Amino acid sequence: MSVKTILVSQPKPESEKSPYFDLADKYKLKIDFRPFINIEGVSTREFRDQKVDLAKHTAVILTSKTAVDHFFRIAEETRFKVPDAMKYFCMSEAVAYYLQKYVVYRKRKIFFGKQNIEDLAEVLKKHKDEKFLLPCSDILRQRIPDTLEEFGINFTKLVLYRTVASDLSDLEDVKYDLLVFFSPSGIESLLKNFPEFKQNSTKIAAFGPTTANAVKKYNLRLDIHAPQPQAPSMSMAIEQFIKSNKKK
Repeated sequence: MSVKTILVSQPKPESEKSPYFDLADKYKLKIDFRPFINIEGVSTREFRDQKVDLAKHTAVILTSKTAVDHFFRIAEETRFKVPDAMKYFCMSEAVAYYLQKYVVYRKRKIFFGKQNIEDLAEVLKKHKDEKFLLPCSDILRQRIPDTLEEFGINFTKLVLYRTVASDLSDLEDVKYDLLVFFSPSGIESLLKNFPEFKQNSTKIAAFGPTTANAVKKYNLRLDIHAPQPQAPSMSMAIEQFIKSNKKK
């Protein structure tokens, strides 16, 4: 069955130059966007229940833009003035530049890895005297704390936000040829909203190994998996799939 309708489980891209829009035009596709999960910040009471003293930390490990937002949110809500001497260690350059929303970038000590925790850990181990804070979600990938411990990093995990399933009840009677997922939480949201979901001819695309594993864990069929050497992005993987099906 050819793919004509696609539901991407993320917010609609803000930029008109998104490759998804190019894909839709090129192959006459209907592509809709809908977040399957929402992020909720923990309350100040929940923060205090964790008994973590922000003032006792000299550096922050930031794995995402969401972690940046909630670190500064909780600091503001608890009236903690983040010291100018605070060091920031970011998972990627994009996360590092996002800090400009809250601090004067050129006046702060900001470091970043290439894209994964192993790269960042190489940077962190050069600063082993720091007392690191790791703001994270309630479903932090275990590979992150495991890697930090492996490298002997002195860190405190602090849950500042949680992932919750979106209400998708309005999609009950809407059918798509392809569902696109970027996290295990997205798969779980689908099944929480539609416990009787039957895949049948619906195609499923997953980005990243943990998402792909979640598809298989719930006995669903994985039709498209990115990134791949010839398709580093999800949009490219979808295009390759459409092209290969046209040849059949």
